[in-house]
Amino acid sequence: MGLLLVDLQERLAPAIAESPVVIDCALALVAAAKQGALPILATEQYPEGLGLTAARLRRELNPDWIIEKIAFGAPREDAFRNALIARGIGEVIVVGMEAHVCVQQTVLCLLELGYGVSLVGDGVASRAPLNKAVALQRMAAAGARIVQVEQAVARLRAGAERESTGQT
Repeated sequence: MGLLLVDLQERLAPAIAESPVVIDCALALVAAAKQGALPILATEQYPEGLGLTAARLRRELNPDWIIEKIAFGAPREDAFRNALIARGIGEVIVVGMEAHVCVQQTVLCLLELGYGVSLVGDGVASRAPLNKAVALQRMAAAGARIVQVEQAVARLRAGAERESTGQT
């Protein structure tokens, strides 16, 4: 199991009213994943234009965990797919922005590739609330499990416990 932070970037955040809440969710999930020594990946969509990962989140990340991308769906990038494989990630907990663009395309690609996906409903956002709502419905219909941040934190902690004891 691993955590994926999709495009939580400095220049995108001001356009999204919910971005402070989403970044708070991401910080809680990063802390839980670190506590359990579970892998963390973060994507940056065209960082030259949209900026780097938000500073308060970036401080908590190892630079090796951050993958630049051009494709909306992260799994369309070789570097991202290789990172999933190298870290042995088969199930992904996802947070990010924007829900109806890069998050949705990433989740749909992950599902097509056979990954389990838990999408943190209060950890994703779009500029328009309707875009987020429609995207959540579409991703759930495709097979993503929609969870809340507290549930995802508990899953990360439980996943770390199972992995440390060899349980599946």
